[in-house]
Amino acid sequence: MSSLTRTRSLEPQSEECENSVERKRNSSFSENNTCKKLKTEEMNDKFHTARRANFSALQPNSNGMNRMQPFLTPQKTAPSTKKLVIKNFKEKPKLPENYQEATWEKLKEAVIAIQTSKSIAYSLEELYQGVENMCNHKMASTLYTNLKALTEQHVKDKIEGFISETPDRLIFLKQMNDYWQSHCRQMIMIRSIFLYLDRTYVLQKPTLHSIWDMGLDMFRSHIVMNNLVQTRTVDGLLILIENERMGETVDRTLLKSLLRMLSDLQIYQDAFETKFLAATERMYGAEAQRLMQEEDIPQYLHHVDKRLNEEKERLLHYLDSSTKWPLIHTVEKKLLSEQMVNILQKGLDALLEQNRVEDLTLLYALFTRTKKGLTELCVSFNAYIKKKGRTLVIDPEKDKNMVQDVLDFKEKLDYIVQTCFQKNEKFNVSLKEAFENFINQRANKPAEMIAKFVDNKLRAGNKEATEEELERLLDKIMVLFRFIHGKDVFEAFYKKDLAKRLIVGKSASVDAEKSMLSKLKQECGGGFTSKLEGMFKDMELSKDINIAFKQYMANVRTQQNSCDTMSTIDLTVSILTMGYWPTYPVMEVTVPVEMVQHQDHFNKFYLGKYNGRKLQWQPTLGHCVLKAFFTQGNKELQVSLFQALCLLLFNEVDEVSFEDIKSSTNIEDSELRRTLQSLACGKARVLTKTPKGREVENGDKFSFNADFTNKLFRIKINQIQMKETTEEQKATEECVFQDRQYKIDAAIVRIMKMRKSLGHNILITELYGQLKFPVKPADLKKRIESLIDRDYMERDKDNPNQYNYMA
Repeated sequence: MSSLTRTRSLEPQSEECENSVERKRNSSFSENNTCKKLKTEEMNDKFHTARRANFSALQPNSNGMNRMQPFLTPQKTAPSTKKLVIKNFKEKPKLPENYQEATWEKLKEAVIAIQTSKSIAYSLEELYQGVENMCNHKMASTLYTNLKALTEQHVKDKIEGFISETPDRLIFLKQMNDYWQSHCRQMIMIRSIFLYLDRTYVLQKPTLHSIWDMGLDMFRSHIVMNNLVQTRTVDGLLILIENERMGETVDRTLLKSLLRMLSDLQIYQDAFETKFLAATERMYGAEAQRLMQEEDIPQYLHHVDKRLNEEKERLLHYLDSSTKWPLIHTVEKKLLSEQMVNILQKGLDALLEQNRVEDLTLLYALFTRTKKGLTELCVSFNAYIKKKGRTLVIDPEKDKNMVQDVLDFKEKLDYIVQTCFQKNEKFNVSLKEAFENFINQRANKPAEMIAKFVDNKLRAGNKEATEEELERLLDKIMVLFRFIHGKDVFEAFYKKDLAKRLIVGKSASVDAEKSMLSKLKQECGGGFTSKLEGMFKDMELSKDINIAFKQYMANVRTQQNSCDTMSTIDLTVSILTMGYWPTYPVMEVTVPVEMVQHQDHFNKFYLGKYNGRKLQWQPTLGHCVLKAFFTQGNKELQVSLFQALCLLLFNEVDEVSFEDIKSSTNIEDSELRRTLQSLACGKARVLTKTPKGREVENGDKFSFNADFTNKLFRIKINQIQMKETTEEQKATEECVFQDRQYKIDAAIVRIMKMRKSLGHNILITELYGQLKFPVKPADLKKRIESLIDRDYMERDKDNPNQYNYMA
């Protein structure tokens, strides 16, 4: 009879026993063997004579009969063909009358011996054979019932040892583990003997437990499900785990074995996990409150990371894998989620301020584990940038270093986002939004300071950076430029500074200038840079014009046989288109006759070449190189036109008063004072002032310093730079404001011309969409009223909030 197979949960296999039993399988009495037909009736007599009273004493190779060699009856067949006819027994073999009782007594004795750890008096083959015979003769139900009762009684007898007083929880846990291990070994041995019962009868009865499951059920019902035993066991396990969390060394093998026991008994979640998670929540909740008061945020973050790694290690060593998610979630909830606000308020600003890259990386990694961690971190990151950035741009005392400080701040935060926050796009967007917010907190000033910062970097004499470094710096400045709302303010100041660099020739690099211009054009379009490009075109055209003028002057000298004085002056003129360049005040000064002659020649040359144009000289922008003769040697002085006019007076007299210089040159009072101060009180004192002092007062007298010395041959005497006054800044800002009014007017007319009739709110909305600079609704309303007064548009007679375009 072929054996059936069925999968049972938690059934250990005893290969040794099964193999030994299989060797005897051919002699099993219960098999429906087909026996060869005996030739004579004597064979049956011999069979009955040979049968013994005690069936269990049969020889291992006997199946209840003495097998005889059958006699083959000769058949009248072909010599090459023989037939063998096999028939069943006429009578089925029977068991002795007391076989069931005798066999169970042996099996019972063997089971008790296993349970008491004694030697078994019978061989395993004999016991297995007895179980198989009983099963094949419909005794399996009684056998299963008897085995269950015997096992149950044994387990019940053990409960007393666990409910009595135990001096120590650890000893109790070890006793429990020892009995569990012993019980498992006993059930494996018992199952190996009753394997035939387990694989036939039990397998056919879905309502019955397998022998292994029956043993687990007995242990669960009578030992572990006892309230006192379960409480002691679970509490002992929780205390061991808590001790390990506090830094003590515990027996992890014991923990693993007992937790595996609870899992095998299918009470792990109900009996242990719920209490374990509750204890974990209480412990880490109290620990988080305490550490937030005692430790700094970096230390706290490292502690949280350490705790998470410890819990992962416990999961790896002895906790069930089903506990992983709720355990880690509980730790994250208590140490991170519930302390998130405290962590950010107490530590984020300090970490960012001190540029603690490692700690910020850990903070980001930990907050990634929580549901809203990154969102809260991003909000706090944004708030820090706004608060810190506002301190950089609001304080007027920090204006000098404002741009460099903002650039350094941006570079530091970019590195943090790239390195610590794993290039998270959400943080990049938040960073840009925060910079745009704080950099426009102070109207116009950041734009002005960025323009001046660029001027300082592009001016000749700036040896702080190579061309590559300068290019990278310009890229960084363009990032700040994108954040500025009032780009027209930047344009106004940048144009004014660019004009100075181009006229005086102070530009450090034409390539750098054009690179910056290209960046501005790419960012804002051609309309933004058209005037700036026009300034470069004027300078290039001026070079060609000066070459032609020199040829013209050479011809004039040849034809008129000019005097020596005229031939010693070399005039270079920059032709500036009025619409491209900043507006400069017209200042009339008295120029020497020799210079006037050259100006007249240039007027005649230029107007003859470009008919219909008008020239206006700007002495405030002029500069000269003078030859000076001192006692210690001759020098060349590179000075402004105003400085040159003052120095040329000393060719006629040795000493001149302030009033005489003023009347002779006609230079404006404050400008003259700064000019004389640069010549008599600066580093290169080519004039001597009487009385001595740093300020030029009325009545001061000046004389030529013939003893002046300097190691350089060409000496540049810088004009005393008057700090840009509030009035000048306001004048520039007023120009910007005036330009904005023109742009607003043009936008309103453009919209109304296209739409013909429009409501007030819709018009305001469209204006905000077209205008590229910040403007208040009140300013827009004023411009609308101005256009109504000038008959560009009118209010609707029926609806005062409706405007109509007037052609």
